[in-house]
Amino acid sequence: MLPKMARMLKLAAANAVVLFPRLWTPVSTVRTSTSLSSRPGAGPVWNLGRLNHVAIAVPDLEKARAFYKNVLGAEVGEPVPLPEHGVSVVFVNLGNTKMELLHPLGSDSPIAGFLKKNKAGGMHHVCIEVDNINVAVMDLKEKKIRILSEEVKIGAHGKPVIFLHPSDCGGVLVELEQA
Repeated sequence: MLPKMARMLKLAAANAVVLFPRLWTPVSTVRTSTSLSSRPGAGPVWNLGRLNHVAIAVPDLEKARAFYKNVLGAEVGEPVPLPEHGVSVVFVNLGNTKMELLHPLGSDSPIAGFLKKNKAGGMHHVCIEVDNINVAVMDLKEKKIRILSEEVKIGAHGKPVIFLHPSDCGGVLVELEQA
């Protein structure tokens, strides 16, 4: 039984390398501290936090709002235009996390391009909180993870955010947000 389990673990590890090739680096320690001084010479330390939201691009914001509010009974906010990001957003509170409904605001919106490829809409990105976004950016760049903007921007929650290239994250657009 043990050799079979060992083969299964090796196969799982090999599949992880195929799915996330840029993340395949030897790891000697686990991040457990938020203090930069607790690991002298070991490089930057930052921690992932909770899932903040899952963003869904929608072709009809009011229809999507009505679905989550009237059909599913969720607590749904009002539309908020964010011209600096080219979107209007509506937050759907799910208790343990949120959904962010995204709709294009203007023709230059990145969501407009997404909806051209995905007419019915769909999952756009996941947002995960980090305890130190600036250190996370430095560390990720060092690990050759591409960041989609030159610098940290202020996101829909009024906090600093960055987006990681989906090709470096198993095909998923990942947003990191300062906790």
